[in-house]
Amino acid sequence: MPGIQKYLSRPAQRRLQAFCANRRAFWSLIIFVSVFCLTLLAEFIANDQPLLVKYKDKFYFPVFKTYTEQEFGGDFPTPADYRDSFIADNINRNGYIIFPPLPYSFNTVDYDLETPTPSAPAQNHLLGTDDEGRDILSRIIYGLRISVIFAFLLTALSSVLGIIAGAIQGYFGGKIDIIMQRFLEIWEALPQLFVLIIIASIFVPSFWTLLIIMLCFNWMSLVGVVRAEFLRTRNFDFVKAAKALGVGNGRIIFRHILPNAVIATITYIPFLLSEAIVALTALDFLGLGLSHDYPSLGDLVRQGKDNLQAPWIGISIFIVLSGLLTLLIFIGEGIRDAFDTRKAE
Repeated sequence: MPGIQKYLSRPAQRRLQAFCANRRAFWSLIIFVSVFCLTLLAEFIANDQPLLVKYKDKFYFPVFKTYTEQEFGGDFPTPADYRDSFIADNINRNGYIIFPPLPYSFNTVDYDLETPTPSAPAQNHLLGTDDEGRDILSRIIYGLRISVIFAFLLTALSSVLGIIAGAIQGYFGGKIDIIMQRFLEIWEALPQLFVLIIIASIFVPSFWTLLIIMLCFNWMSLVGVVRAEFLRTRNFDFVKAAKALGVGNGRIIFRHILPNAVIATITYIPFLLSEAIVALTALDFLGLGLSHDYPSLGDLVRQGKDNLQAPWIGISIFIVLSGLLTLLIFIGEGIRDAFDTRKAE
């Protein structure tokens, strides 16, 4: 990547070259980013709302805006059902209608199935349907997006909190380190699953409430690594020189020591992402995660368990989850090797 390397420092160039030299990690990153970018366009790939409707020389974009059926010759001021034969025929007589490649959203129930649900893979449903008649491929696309976004947010927020807590512990040491360490030991001993069961019994968790709940427990992942790095670095000569010159503690922490600690924690990020995806999937599988209104990979795992007579459900979600986690592990290994000083040129 010569276009990028000229803007990087020499250590960063060496790390980038080491990562790209690991072909398994490099192609895993390419595949993961490509799949995630496709899921960001889920509404344009899998949706029961048309991308474009031309009706009586006027253009409509149902994927962005909800229109009533009165605008297409219907009788009621309700949202138009473009799969209804009357509305579809009326539009086709006076224009045309363009659907996404998959004309089903994650919550679209196909009432025109010729076989009982869950139905086997067919031309209309490439991976079949679940026990409610919803397209599995569409649910996987939307479920991947929400799982990866949830994992990114959880990893980013927990990393920030963990790095700050570890920095305070390691830099100041003494009583502050002892008190915070005892607090971490008590907090880690709390039964996270029981807390989630209690909260789920009180109200149905949403995306943000579940993120906050899991953040309360996941922020400790990087505390130990950052604390050890600060304990090692705080007695170096450049830190003592900065203190002698009157540099404030905040500047020393964030300007001089933290960059070294961040390098030590970057290698953990892909593994934390995979842990967050597994945690969300497990909670959804147990019924303690996102509500039924959200597309969920964990819900597909549960349906695969409950419908053993429909093996396509379990096989599909197994391939998706195992492939996603494998990609993240390969990326993590590549980043770890790239930041390994023992492999420096």
